[in-house]
Amino acid sequence: MSASLLRRGLELLEAPGQGKAPPGLQRERDGPRAAGAARRRKKAPQLDKNKATIKGRVVKSAIEEYHKRKAVNHLSTNLRYMLKGRCVANKAITEQVLAQNRGRKSKDLPPKKVAKKKPEGTVFTEEDFRKFEREYFGRP
Repeated sequence: MSASLLRRGLELLEAPGQGKAPPGLQRERDGPRAAGAARRRKKAPQLDKNKATIKGRVVKSAIEEYHKRKAVNHLSTNLRYMLKGRCVANKAITEQVLAQNRGRKSKDLPPKKVAKKKPEGTVFTEEDFRKFEREYFGRP
């Protein structure tokens, strides 16, 4: 038990009429040497077992250690996992995620979609041109 716990226990068992010891008889614990003494007590050599001994140690196989630390290829398991679920995301959501992850540099922007131009056809037929020629130039 620590001294402080012992002191508290004695205070609880004291008779009610008796108080603490007079202030002159109490030891002062707040002095500068009290902290150093506490540190020294804390660092006091303990009777621990020497951890450099071999007794109780299990001999490990070097091959087992190698296999335990060897890198494992998870490609086949990952492929099975990825191909197992055939859930296709909504195209709008996919575009939104891609837009959020895109940078602001011009090299990060997607290429502009060029609208396909339809071949320009005329509204007028060949018959309409002949009719116009007759009316405008007076030819039959």
